[in-house]
Amino acid sequence: MGVSKSLVFCVLVFQLLSLSSAEIRFNEIRNDNRPIIPFDEFGFTHRGRLELNVSKISLSNSNPDLDFSKVGFFLCTRDSWLHVLQQLEDGEITCALQSDLIKHVFTFNNLNGKSDYNTIYSENDADQYTLVFANCLQQLKVSMDVRSAMYNLEGRSNNRDYLSAGKTILPRIYFLFSLIYFTLAGLWIHVLYRKRLTAFRIHFFMLAVVVLKAVNLLCEAEDKSYIKRTGSAHGWDVLFYMFSFLKGITLFTLIVLIGTGWSFLKPYLQDKEKKVLMIVIPLQVVANIAQVVIDETGPYGQDWITWKQVFLLVDVVCCCAVLFPIVWSIKNLREAARTDGKAAVNLMKLTLFRQYYIVVICYIYFTRVVVYALETITSYKYLWTSVVAGELATLAFYVFTGYKFKPEAHNPYFVIDDEEEEAAAEALKLEEEFEL
Repeated sequence: MGVSKSLVFCVLVFQLLSLSSAEIRFNEIRNDNRPIIPFDEFGFTHRGRLELNVSKISLSNSNPDLDFSKVGFFLCTRDSWLHVLQQLEDGEITCALQSDLIKHVFTFNNLNGKSDYNTIYSENDADQYTLVFANCLQQLKVSMDVRSAMYNLEGRSNNRDYLSAGKTILPRIYFLFSLIYFTLAGLWIHVLYRKRLTAFRIHFFMLAVVVLKAVNLLCEAEDKSYIKRTGSAHGWDVLFYMFSFLKGITLFTLIVLIGTGWSFLKPYLQDKEKKVLMIVIPLQVVANIAQVVIDETGPYGQDWITWKQVFLLVDVVCCCAVLFPIVWSIKNLREAARTDGKAAVNLMKLTLFRQYYIVVICYIYFTRVVVYALETITSYKYLWTSVVAGELATLAFYVFTGYKFKPEAHNPYFVIDDEEEEAAAEALKLEEEFEL
């Protein structure tokens, strides 16, 4: 029963593996009796290779009568794994290593008393595979150090490409988007200089967000580029995590500040708005810690799935929290429209915040749900398309925010005559139909 639960649990891990990197990995397994331990997932071409080095192998029971052919490593696609589970449920096999749907890398009966094993496995069937360790001997605990490297050979010179077949062009994609954001930063500086008399602190904060996004993408491009060529990030992953942390905090803070109308509508934050920031910023810290653990440990870690769930939960909470200030601003503008007699101005502001509320929801939904769905249903050869879709949605959100909240003179929105004021007053009455 425990084995069956672990196998079903592994299906969930397989579904979440698509974000894991396939660079050279060094993993330590200590006194582990899990029947299934998934390692990295990788998209092989017709010239794929797996280098597997297992050392310091120690078993809790080295009885020679045990069938060590039921302990070892294998490669398996997601579709094949579902059929393996079916074979186990139907009783056709008692161990995943007995299935003819998997590709054996090596089993422990080939150790012949040694404590280490090295192999280079050639994979000529192009597909997306997961490296898995199976231990079908109950109560047997395994300790070992595992070094795995999966790559594809390219060209006549047989250059190694350590990025999965569907992610090999990611360095160029990230670099291109970083250039776009640096260009946007330059344009925003030009706008701030031309309209410096009407620029508020929020506009300079928006500049910082764009610059951090550009630098973050540049670091990610270098990170993926080094992994592609050498299998290691060479320290770029540290810079990527650092700027990703800063970018995440500043972006969510910016959405909250714009939602409150800080700086351009009012020079202060109310207590409830400050509380939102006090919730969002610490949650972003937790989310970034979870992201580092997810990327650096890989799915072999016993707490990997927990950290993955923490990251998804915190991200959802942050996305929901940033909507509250926008809702509060919309309600405040409605109340002000009934009392201050400036119907036309309030209608313009109300329309703007309504648009921003809808755009924020669309941005969150697209980057969290649609992109994940696209990543799940897309062939492994085209996993880069989900990255492009997510970055295009983010770029569109940045451009919309900058255009709608750019520095403007308070005059107020040009000259408004009585007819326009009356029309706006009637329109505000209809605003009650807009339910949040």
